[in-house]
Amino acid sequence: MSAGSSLSSPARPRGLRVRTTLRAQFTLVIFLLAFLPNLVMTLMAQPALPSGAIIAWMVLVGATCALVGFVLSGALLTSVSRLRAEVMRGQFGEPHHDDPLEILSLRQAFTDLLGRLSTEQARRNAFMATLVHDLKTPLIATGHLTKIITTMPVPDAERRMMGEQIQAETARLLALVQQMADAHRFEQEQVQVRLAPADLRALLEEVAARVATQAQEQGVQIRVSGHGVAAADAPVLERAVTNLTVNALRYARTHVTLEVTPSGLTVTDDGPGLPAPLDELAQPFNAQPTTIAGQQYTSGTAGLGLFIVRRIAQAHGGDLHYDRVPATLPEHPPAPPPDDQPAPDPAALTRFTLSLPEVQS
Repeated sequence: MSAGSSLSSPARPRGLRVRTTLRAQFTLVIFLLAFLPNLVMTLMAQPALPSGAIIAWMVLVGATCALVGFVLSGALLTSVSRLRAEVMRGQFGEPHHDDPLEILSLRQAFTDLLGRLSTEQARRNAFMATLVHDLKTPLIATGHLTKIITTMPVPDAERRMMGEQIQAETARLLALVQQMADAHRFEQEQVQVRLAPADLRALLEEVAARVATQAQEQGVQIRVSGHGVAAADAPVLERAVTNLTVNALRYARTHVTLEVTPSGLTVTDDGPGLPAPLDELAQPFNAQPTTIAGQQYTSGTAGLGLFIVRRIAQAHGGDLHYDRVPATLPEHPPAPPPDDQPAPDPAALTRFTLSLPEVQS
């Protein structure tokens, strides 16, 4: 036989394993506990009886022990059989008065598992709803603009403006698809990072330069401060900071500050802050819609960026934190927001901290 054929041949089982039911095992144990003492006492007594009579007697005793074992095992496993039937029907929430502690624990484990499965299914449904809604919106807008450009006489200035709108909708669509793909991948597996000494100040300046055009269009000032070096995967960490910065620009009124601190990197803005705890929002496929600064976000979209940032921070040995910090009131306060949006607290700033294990200044 060749080496190739020997490698492809199936492995033989080391021993023969016969699968039996739990009731059969209980019956066997009870049978042995009852029959063996009778067998030993009979052999030790050495009765003056024919061997055929002794054998018949032992067969009768053995059959009786087996029957008793079968009946007792069924009684012992009544709660298990009942739980199995209830699990098959999907109705196992209510315990029974005669359930032993082990069955109660097993019933609770099944209930918890069903709850987690229901939560996961709700998140998946939210993901599909988000995917359909948020992909359809920019596609519809792009389709309308394309139809106008191709079928109607449009001045060059308006044509250029519509082309820019198409590019903006396409960029938004690609960013959303990338976020969803990243969130799904990061939920299933660990974020792979290659740690090396990274200049955190240079990283923040790179992020600030990348979003400078967007900040200028929105009239928001970006500041960079602090110095430090840490072991990090610079491209991956820069991506996380970019997510936080773009999110801050979306809600900031006047300024966004990127800072290197002894605990890591912070992104601070003078926006309204989060409407719910970070742990609740930083979920890849949240089933509930979220309202931030008067803007409604469909289920699943509000927490995609925060979830990605948190996973990247955890891959670096840190985490993502959120708090509101006191602010110094500006000499010339900005204009108030529209009537349909709540005014943010001018004395508090929104701060996200991407903590890192060790930052050297």
